[in-house]
Amino acid sequence: MTQLIRIMPCLDMQNGRVVKGVHFVDIQDAGDPVECALAYCRAGADELALLDIMATIENRGTMLDVVRRVAEVATVPFTVGGGISDVASAEAVLDAGADRISTSSAAFRKPEVILEMVREFGPEKVTVAIDVDRNKEMPSGYEVYIDGGRTATGADAVEWAKQVDSFGVPVILPTSKAGDGAKTGYDLPVIRAMKENTSAQIVASGGAGKLEHFFEAVEAGATILLAASVFHFHAIDILELKDYLRNRRVHVRRNT
Repeated sequence: MTQLIRIMPCLDMQNGRVVKGVHFVDIQDAGDPVECALAYCRAGADELALLDIMATIENRGTMLDVVRRVAEVATVPFTVGGGISDVASAEAVLDAGADRISTSSAAFRKPEVILEMVREFGPEKVTVAIDVDRNKEMPSGYEVYIDGGRTATGADAVEWAKQVDSFGVPVILPTSKAGDGAKTGYDLPVIRAMKENTSAQIVASGGAGKLEHFFEAVEAGATILLAASVFHFHAIDILELKDYLRNRRVHVRRNT
């Protein structure tokens, strides 16, 4: 059966607002998260990502009130990340209405947390996000970064993805620091390497700027196509993107 490719707008949140940056900095406002979520559901999104980008930096949990308000309007599954460091914080986010949780920095610092979440909630509820940047000293050419892309770890990104995969996590979300917000295309080698070295579904994240970039990510092995800037600022319409992909024989969900 042909793999269904899913389109996932990403709502990066800071101070309760949707924001978008370039290379994880130069942040600008992009709207109210509830209004954005509702608009994306109506516009044909298959899933949503809601990431509280300052939660880990500020050493706090996810803004649960925002999760609850988004859950009230969302008609598609949504994944929440940011500040989810243990089973209790994950449970709070799921109880607030999220369909899945995403963990990154805490998971890297304490990998057993991933196993605990998988056991407690089931693998289908857990995504592991991996922020990466290019480093020719790493075997794969990519290094893991944590704390919102601020802290280099010295760990190889593909080796970490393989460990995550061994825990039974079904979705891995790598975001390239080099590509983030730059609109120059997804970092295809890291997508390809993680697809080839794990059994997980890979989310393409960081760098989409035109229609062709999404198709390139599918060819590299991504099954979930995440983007922010091009959707937030209406450079690309989701239905336009689906038509484009469908014309290239990519299996995408039809919107009624």
